[in-house]
Amino acid sequence: MTFIRALSSIFLLLFAFNIHAASIWKVSSKTHSLYIGGTIHILTPDDYPLPKEYDIAYQNSNKVVFETDMVAVRQPEFAQKMMSLMTYSDGTTIDKVLNADTYQALVVFLSSKGVPIQALAAYKPGMIAITLSMMELNAMGYTSEGVDVFYSKLATDNSKPQAWLETPDEQLQFLTNMGDDDPSTMIDYTLKDIATMEDTFGKLHKAWSKGDMSAMADVGIYPFKADYPAIYEDLISTRNKNWFPQIVSMLEDEPTELILVGALHLAGPDGILTKLQAKGYTIEQM
Repeated sequence: MTFIRALSSIFLLLFAFNIHAASIWKVSSKTHSLYIGGTIHILTPDDYPLPKEYDIAYQNSNKVVFETDMVAVRQPEFAQKMMSLMTYSDGTTIDKVLNADTYQALVVFLSSKGVPIQALAAYKPGMIAITLSMMELNAMGYTSEGVDVFYSKLATDNSKPQAWLETPDEQLQFLTNMGDDDPSTMIDYTLKDIATMEDTFGKLHKAWSKGDMSAMADVGIYPFKADYPAIYEDLISTRNKNWFPQIVSMLEDEPTELILVGALHLAGPDGILTKLQAKGYTIEQM
């Protein structure tokens, strides 16, 4: 997964399932078709090779569309820009931003991992969420590149055109602002998510293996939306609304696209697949 996403515990709820068959759909209008697949942005070594459905969709497509410009966000300059924007430069430290209980919970968690709070003191809440999640992912064995990075590299090697639904700067702006409205809630959510991550992964994996989008929404969408409606709105609902007109336009153009987005963007009542079905497009699970 890219530096801007692979690390965030919030994004784990969007993408964190081992991917097996049935994670790709063919969507058709009366005149055109495209493929859309749910991705996980960081994988274990055992997840490779990826399921054949991905390769079938890739081979049948003329263009690959990602959430953002995968080439640009892998450059060192982008990581540097992100770090600059997601750390305080005016002397603010995280203890001045979080409420006392949340700050103490963060200190206790970091201490359990052998990490001094001073190492993260200048990080903004979003960057802390990202860092904590990467620590947990690595401990769980998620150390390999994700589906999006894999296919971006392959498309580059094959000279296959690439496009994206959000610019890197748009994603960076989103990450920079993540948690600003309620930083304590952001950190509370991250710590809670990490505490149940292995169990959540298992349930999501089971639902995904069956291709059961309803069960996936039960595990990953409805609790998220109920417990953290503002974060859910920013992370899933609003972005799906922004992406949807672009996807619809791709169903009317000449190239055949393969669209790869975080898997929970496809599930639930606000999911892209639901929106496509409501608009009358034919959807076939591969």
